[in-house]
Amino acid sequence: MSLSNVSAATPTLRSDAKLIGLVGLAHAISHFAQLVLPPLFPWLKDAFDVSYTELGAVLTVFFVVSCVVQAASGFVVDKLGPRPVLFTGLGLLALAAVGYALAQSYWMLLACAVIAGIGNGVFHPVDYTLFNRKVAPTRLGHAYSVHGITGSLGWAIAPAFVVPLAIAFSWRVALASAGALAFVVLLILWFNRSALSLDVKAVHKATGTDAAAGGEFAFLRIPAVWMCFGFFFFYAMALSVVQTFAPAAAGHLHAVPVALVAVCLTIYMVASAGGMVVGGFLASDPSRCERVVGAAFGMAAVLALVLALADFPPFVVPVMFGAMGFASGIAGPSRDLLVKRSTPANATGRVYGVVYAGLDIGQALAPLLFGRLMDHGQYMSVIVGLAVVQGVLIASAFNVRRVRREALVPASA
Repeated sequence: MSLSNVSAATPTLRSDAKLIGLVGLAHAISHFAQLVLPPLFPWLKDAFDVSYTELGAVLTVFFVVSCVVQAASGFVVDKLGPRPVLFTGLGLLALAAVGYALAQSYWMLLACAVIAGIGNGVFHPVDYTLFNRKVAPTRLGHAYSVHGITGSLGWAIAPAFVVPLAIAFSWRVALASAGALAFVVLLILWFNRSALSLDVKAVHKATGTDAAAGGEFAFLRIPAVWMCFGFFFFYAMALSVVQTFAPAAAGHLHAVPVALVAVCLTIYMVASAGGMVVGGFLASDPSRCERVVGAAFGMAAVLALVLALADFPPFVVPVMFGAMGFASGIAGPSRDLLVKRSTPANATGRVYGVVYAGLDIGQALAPLLFGRLMDHGQYMSVIVGLAVVQGVLIASAFNVRRVRREALVPASA
């Protein structure tokens, strides 16, 4: 029986579509929760009489906690199954948002950030365990594509949701409404919980025991797992640069009006979602996932270098960001296949938990390095640095394949 699907020998298109939609909806809320506070910083700064640095520390707490939980929650997913862990994560995100709304001090915001970080940390181990165990292998590329698209939509929706509510009513109403939205999604998943079920005992029986594979931590001895961790670390650095400093740096380099700078990130994310649709088809053949990732990030790196070194009119800058986002989006589904092809039997949750912890670490460290470049007016270095990180991603993808071939522990195909 296939390691990627032990719950149903021949899943139907309808059942796969339902599962992919439900998991995508939950993933969107996870990304929504990551950006629910930053758009409200001007209100929170006045309400709690704190600095932007102190407010930024709330996000740091969120991502640090999420990183630790993400690495640990994979073990829980492999033991208890993904559904109860998913429900717990969504419930904690809803609770944290309501807690933000009711906070009477800065320290209460920090406490709620801890709760939100715990909730956010469960999603990748849950999502990919459900996909890899329940979705037909021929549709996995599309599942990964939808997963990436819904995450991008979650990021995009958060500011559009909370800011108008804060303007019309108050920041407390905005955050309480965000909590209500997370709770509604939890209810939707609860009423469709049968689609999210996974017989953990059947998985263990079909894939073998941990003891037979050398214990629960045997997967940590697989070099490909740590190469995947490194890949996602650098991927998060590239994404963080685009989300924080690259539009402003490009604006300084090419005298771009503020209005155009503001839309660069939106264009990047929308184009990235389009690229993920294309990438879903390219990921239908897992054997070429490294080549797809290498080619896509190669195009993105070339575009970043052109953005940094060439001279062109300001209106071209958003177009360049769109092209770079589309190229990066193409790599998304094949990027996730890199991990699947390096995952041993019966360790899906643990592997994805550890590997995706690299995302949180990369997002925590990149602003420190590139923010310093921005502070010193090194705008070209910011964009060139982005190209360098994208180049590292190319090498990392092919290095994953190399060490996977050399691994002594069998990996799932």
